[in-house]
Amino acid sequence: MALYEHIFIVRQDTSHQRVEELTREFSEIITKNGGEVKKTEFWGLRTLAYKIKKNKKGHYVLMNIDTPINGLREMENSMMLNEDVIRTLSIKVNKLDEEPSIMMKSKDDKDVKLNLSNNSNSDYSNQFSNNFNNGDL
Repeated sequence: MALYEHIFIVRQDTSHQRVEELTREFSEIITKNGGEVKKTEFWGLRTLAYKIKKNKKGHYVLMNIDTPINGLREMENSMMLNEDVIRTLSIKVNKLDEEPSIMMKSKDDKDVKLNLSNNSNSDYSNQFSNNFNNGDL
């Protein structure tokens, strides 16, 4: 079986619950064809670089898949027929990353910076100098 990183984008007006349902449906297609979904990440609602089918934003989902080519093709065909999915991309890789993707790491970094800025201490100049000295700016 081959290893793939698969990303799909769902329309902006689709609810988060529907995106989760779609992810489960596509995962079931992979498992029915003898494959396995190793990791799934929801990257959230993000702005697109350009309009796709009159959408300015989309829900991004990453799936790391270990499946035969037939399972991948069946999942991609199902995605093409689904009105909610506006774009897909499958990339064959030699090894799947077990750790969180760069997109998830950048979200964690933003959360840490937000927590620093929402600190209850009123000494913001100290926070700025600490960030400046660490090279975070």
